[in-house]
Amino acid sequence: MKLSTVSLLALSAAAVNARFVEQHETDQVVLADVKQELYLIELAPGKTQWVTEDEKWELRRNGQNFMDITATQELGQSLSTQAKKEPKFPAKPTLQKDLAPLIESLSKDNMKANLEKFTSFHTRYYKSDYGKQSSEWLLKKVQSIIEDAGADKYGVYAEHFKHPWGQNSIIATVPGSENSTVVVGAHQDSINLFLPSIFSAPGADDDGSGTVTILEAFRVLLTSKDIIKGKAQNTVEFHWYSAEEGGLLGSQAIFSEYEKTGRDVKAMLQQDMTGYVQGTLDAGKKESVGVITDFVNPALTEFIKEVVTEYCDIPYVETKCGYACSDHASASKAGYPSAFVIESDFADSDKKIHTSEDKIQYLSFDHMLQHARLTLGLVYELAFAKL
Repeated sequence: MKLSTVSLLALSAAAVNARFVEQHETDQVVLADVKQELYLIELAPGKTQWVTEDEKWELRRNGQNFMDITATQELGQSLSTQAKKEPKFPAKPTLQKDLAPLIESLSKDNMKANLEKFTSFHTRYYKSDYGKQSSEWLLKKVQSIIEDAGADKYGVYAEHFKHPWGQNSIIATVPGSENSTVVVGAHQDSINLFLPSIFSAPGADDDGSGTVTILEAFRVLLTSKDIIKGKAQNTVEFHWYSAEEGGLLGSQAIFSEYEKTGRDVKAMLQQDMTGYVQGTLDAGKKESVGVITDFVNPALTEFIKEVVTEYCDIPYVETKCGYACSDHASASKAGYPSAFVIESDFADSDKKIHTSEDKIQYLSFDHMLQHARLTLGLVYELAFAKL
């Protein structure tokens, strides 16, 4: 029997009111505030409105993407006062010989182990203590990868980018010979859109899959001595954003800072949902990588297609996801070339996201491996490219 959204919310609220909260849980969940704070959201370029937090989640349940620009209304304003030089991306991949052994080192077992740990948190909701704990675990994991590779001796490091809501973003930096930077990103938070502060949100696909995909690409990238010794042309950064589900809050904060300080970001790739393939197969289609074509940089996107063709065992399919559908939108708004790939045609992507059923058992690590190959291939090629 299907219940309406209103009925589900009423039942959920009743269940929460009747639920006994254990003493040890009191620091693990954030109960809803009595007063309703207002947030300024952007639903399309130049289209804004003020909403409560409950109205935010209602919009998300109805499939509406947005950016919460309450604290970042100046993001992108420098575009009107300064022109950013458009990077020139390679026509084709050229580093196949160097990349071949690296790609073979990518491990599905590593991704599985990391995702099992990452989904073990009750939720990674950005305002919860669980969200803070998961971010702290992830930072330690990234730092351990750096230390295990001996890359810290050459100036590779990772640190939190702090936010006022509790769960911090993470930035890992691999210095190159120049400050021009290539960014790979994923978001670390999860959400259950029915009472986010209470219900579980394992977030296996959204975006635990993207988180561990780029984590594995990062691990293998650091096995390259040329990379860790800073011989690449460009600096490389891996980002794990907080609060994507709240309206791209973490990535907006980072790219606002980058815009204000004049950071030279040449390219940014977002990996959001990389593990679900069953929807594609059920639709009678071939497994593929979804390459988003709307609200992205066309030149970077064309090069990504070449990378998929060269380094993945499956083809790509062009698809669209609308305005502000993931963190690449924050980079784009700041004037940086950005792109986004997803697990499939958007229409065939995971429908269990934002619920307690977004579980690891529904995902394919073979498919995530293809996204890891894409990530590693792209970041290595661009690290050595004169952009």
